[in-house]
Amino acid sequence: MNIWRIETCKAATGYRSTASIYNLIKKGLWPKGVSIGMRSVGWPSDEILAINAARIAGQSDDQIRELVNRLHAKRIELVTV
Repeated sequence: MNIWRIETCKAATGYRSTASIYNLIKKGLWPKGVSIGMRSVGWPSDEILAINAARIAGQSDDQIRELVNRLHAKRIELVTV
């Protein structure tokens, strides 16, 4: 697993603007960023790949929101193990 910055996420998903990704976060359709510095965030690559796979599979927005919730829960599990 790697932590991808916003430009890598945009390239991997086809989004052209940073605002697109932050709007998806607000809608619950994209995982929240992980702090990697005082003013820097990134996203675990496996989470972005999972979102891509869900979109390719034609999952609905509700299904993708559920996936995002599971991905966030998985982060907590990793910390407590």
